[in-house]
Amino acid sequence: MAYAVHFAATVLACYLTAQVLAAATWTWRSPRVAIVCWQAVGLALGLSAMGLPMALGVAPYDRPTGGALLALATDLAHGTLPAGLGVVHLGGVGVGVGIGAVLLATTVRSLHAAVRAQRRHRDLLTLVARRDPDVPGALVLDHPSAAAYCLPGMRPRVVVSAGALDLLDRAELEAVLTHERAHAHERHDLVLLPFLALRRALPWFRWVRDAHDRVALLVEMRADDKARELHAEVPLAGALRRFAAAGHRIAPAGTLGLGDRDLDVRVQRLLVTGRPPRLIGATALAVAATLVALPISLFLS
Repeated sequence: MAYAVHFAATVLACYLTAQVLAAATWTWRSPRVAIVCWQAVGLALGLSAMGLPMALGVAPYDRPTGGALLALATDLAHGTLPAGLGVVHLGGVGVGVGIGAVLLATTVRSLHAAVRAQRRHRDLLTLVARRDPDVPGALVLDHPSAAAYCLPGMRPRVVVSAGALDLLDRAELEAVLTHERAHAHERHDLVLLPFLALRRALPWFRWVRDAHDRVALLVEMRADDKARELHAEVPLAGALRRFAAAGHRIAPAGTLGLGDRDLDVRVQRLLVTGRPPRLIGATALAVAATLVALPISLFLS
């Protein structure tokens, strides 16, 4: 039972950490660290959601969950079970296995859906997009609305619309292209994938749903930082303002777009300099590592 309490405590710790991360302002100044922390929360939550019913199911073994599961498998193979372990306990183990299967299945389905959407859109771009010598390394769509996005994958594509080319000056356009290349280089689509899967697998947790939106914003801020490193704050901030004024378009399914999320917040952030104290980042990473280590240690013991 003590091991089940540990898993339950980790679930609670994940919830509390998520609330702190959601309310913290330092995450905007260090989005990469914040993304790692959110990833740790998601991994620890998934492992603990599986581990809690499993630990309750193998409680009669009175040993860490990993070792108890191995002992249960051995006993089942020999057709013997210890005293006190009945159908309810086996049901608990089954629930844990089921949660793991759901998490794995939703992750695979989400990945499959993303790959299909990306493949369809890549085929569409082959038909309707064009190269432009004034926009090297990008595809141009002849559409009057302002849009810029990255189509991730093994062969990533950066796409801008003719409307965006008319809207932005040269410096702003370069900043936008760097932003989109950052999405492709750092595979932000894969960063978001586990949170999408976790949201689908655990829909009854509102804070799990909100975590996806938080990480999606942090991903945009991370790409903003990469563009700011090469082009300073003003060009990108100007591009975001122009997209907001023009009524930005939501990026197609399977892509990551410049103007999808909280443009005003991102502009304000770009124009405020400074990074959080290193102690905050180090503390956050230590908490994240502890969260992940707790359920893993129980499974490996």
